[in-house]
Amino acid sequence: MQPLSITPLHAFNDNYLWLLARGASAAVIDPGDEEPVIRALDRLDLRLDAILVTHHHPDHVGGVTALKQRYQAAVYGPARESIPGRDHALSGGDAIEVIGTRFDVMDVPGHTAGHIAYYAASEAVVFCGDTLFGCGCGRLFEGTPAQMLASLESLAALPVQTRVYCAHEYTLANIRFALAVDPGNTDLQARAAAAAAMRRRGEPTVPSTIGLEIATNPFMRCDVPAIRDAAGRRKKGTETATVTTFAALREWKNGFA
Repeated sequence: MQPLSITPLHAFNDNYLWLLARGASAAVIDPGDEEPVIRALDRLDLRLDAILVTHHHPDHVGGVTALKQRYQAAVYGPARESIPGRDHALSGGDAIEVIGTRFDVMDVPGHTAGHIAYYAASEAVVFCGDTLFGCGCGRLFEGTPAQMLASLESLAALPVQTRVYCAHEYTLANIRFALAVDPGNTDLQARAAAAAAMRRRGEPTVPSTIGLEIATNPFMRCDVPAIRDAAGRRKKGTETATVTTFAALREWKNGFA
């Protein structure tokens, strides 16, 4: 079998649409805009067979209808959300096969109520939409801190070498916040330097890995004493539990300049 290729397609200010290809067959993750996808398919001479959606926000689904009509591609998306043109409604525990790759579906609510992620063990990759970012996590538009924390913990349980494909280039801003929370973290300091160099070269800072996120992402380290202490200094009493630490960090990040 030919190897799976994964290519970032840039959209809007900071979105990544992920184009997957094996041979002449392709799939796209979260196509908020159809134009970058059409250009890439034409350039690479690929046939779009599938569209995978993680959640319902417009910058993730805006191109779905046009792509489905143009290529008759099958649309996969979360069962608990309204997804345009959806053919297959998915929930955690489901599995699908797309362009020769098995994806296990994970429920990861928090950013939205029905958000899902797609994990391919054979490729050691997870497409997590706006749940987990490079050194950060999504805002809680529809879910609770407890839901988002549980979602991040389920992602953290994946093998540490799993590559994390999120949907936005937010890493440098997230690292600035992480350094305010966890300034003594040498792994984080090294990540800050590496990510800054990537952006100077015009390179994406993603994918990262589950191992790197566990080592540097404060939202995945709410059980670490230094992170709890930082949350408690910000909001007294929040250091007493993992979920209150997470909630304090998310509130802090929302207002972080």
